Amino acid sequence: MNVRARQKQLLESMRGQGLGALLVTHLPNVRYLCGFTGSSGALAVAPGGCAFFTDGRYTGQAHEEVRGARVVITQGPPGIAAARWLRSARARVLGIEGEHLSVAARAALQRALGRAVRLRATAGLVERVRQVKDAAEIAALRRAVLLGSSLFEVAVNALRPGISERSVAAELEYAARRAGADGMSFETIVAAGPRSALPHGVASARLIPRRGFVVLDFGVILAGYCSDMTRTVYLGRPSGEARRMYEAVLGAQQAAISAIRPGVAAGTVDEAARRVLGKAGYGKFFTHSTGHGVGLEIHEAPRLAGGQSDLLAEGMVITVEPGIYVPGRGGVRIEDMVVVTRRGCEVLTPTTKELIALEAVPPTR
Repeated sequence: MNVRARQKQLLESMRGQGLGALLVTHLPNVRYLCGFTGSSGALAVAPGGCAFFTDGRYTGQAHEEVRGARVVITQGPPGIAAARWLRSARARVLGIEGEHLSVAARAALQRALGRAVRLRATAGLVERVRQVKDAAEIAALRRAVLLGSSLFEVAVNALRPGISERSVAAELEYAARRAGADGMSFETIVAAGPRSALPHGVASARLIPRRGFVVLDFGVILAGYCSDMTRTVYLGRPSGEARRMYEAVLGAQQAAISAIRPGVAAGTVDEAARRVLGKAGYGKFFTHSTGHGVGLEIHEAPRLAGGQSDLLAEGMVITVEPGIYVPGRGGVRIEDMVVVTRRGCEVLTPTTKELIALEAVPPTR
């Protein structure tokens, strides 16, 4: 982890916005800039150096993990201690992560600093640096993707008519922990039958029906980095319409992946997927964006959606996940993670995308 290079890049962004100091309180950003993985801490960033503040619970962990910053143990709130340190370093305008501070937290900071320091809310300063992953991050994401992908077979083997969606999710999540995952990237989605038409149909107490699509959307966290994948399988013999839905989504995903390369606007990738689904007659049933960045958080920039002008760059890691959701009938989503390369992209998710039909699954008694 080359935190010095990351801090240098952030300082350049700060100078471009006329900022001499930045208080970093969003924990994924803190981890990215100095390596700390605990649940309480703040990083003070200034041209003269960085200082990390946490409380006594993390004394040993901070000294073991933190790189590129002085470690300070404080009895009060770490964010206020870090801000006061920056004030003592003669910072008169202090950048704060406006998207990650509550109104109450900002007011407490201003009271602690007094009128001599002006707070300026920033938006996405660290997140923009995080968009392009370095080689170590891509390797970590690749390992997370492989672990996540290995769980698909577990989920498929657990699918039986008559058991609950939560039972399938439990089998998958137990296997993830046994395989070494830190945890799940998000609440596991197992949405069967008519519930497969819910884009975020998290696993419920509903029983798996004998027929219909089952959307399986899950991811793991491994060494801090997230994976995300979706596959849709069919219980019973798929009808012609079910196959047409699946093939339309697969075609849309392939079109979107083919559009990915450095310099392409994020919205262009979204348009490629929508064009295919529109021609197939399913355009109005695609109700979310085509994808998003993934890294230390499950949802990062860029966002692959209509009108998004952010340009893709080599080293970005994104999802591609078009879907069709027909209320009362069912839905299909297929999702891979890809890394943007010099001339295009590489699909990281190795799991098959052929339609799997479980036609002879015995019901649970």
